[in-house]
Amino acid sequence: MEGITWLTHRFVMHGFLWYLHQDHHQKTTNFFEKNDAFFLIFAIPSWLCIMLGLQNKIFWLAAIGFGIALYGLAYFLVHEVIIHQRFKWFTKSNNSYIRTIRWAHKMHHKHLDKHDGESFGMLFVAKKYWRFKIVKGKKEIRRKKILGLFFYLSCFLFP
Repeated sequence: MEGITWLTHRFVMHGFLWYLHQDHHQKTTNFFEKNDAFFLIFAIPSWLCIMLGLQNKIFWLAAIGFGIALYGLAYFLVHEVIIHQRFKWFTKSNNSYIRTIRWAHKMHHKHLDKHDGESFGMLFVAKKYWRFKIVKGKKEIRRKKILGLFFYLSCFLFP
């Protein structure tokens, strides 16, 4: 699913549906964004796959629908709650994976238009984002953190 997400984000959201995604890259005081319409864009095929798959006993189709729904839940938790903190649930995390995906997403958002973007994935990020500085008091420590599967896969999927 992460590969599909990367391709969709890069070529659909930053392509022909930029008018829906654009407000996500610009500061606004509104709680809702036009970008939130992507919830429906992905929820409808998920629901249809689940419904039609279960009704017609095409279980692989239902499994695709459940997979899309589970990835949607992961997207909500990671992107909306952890990265953008639209809901103040996990605001004080010092986890290196969370700091890494937040940093990669921040670098993605430094581009205010649809061109010249970077870091289009959500769960797996490029190796360069795993290098960061931690400041403890006045002492600055350079640290590389490897989080097993996430780092391993992100290096190969998004070099």
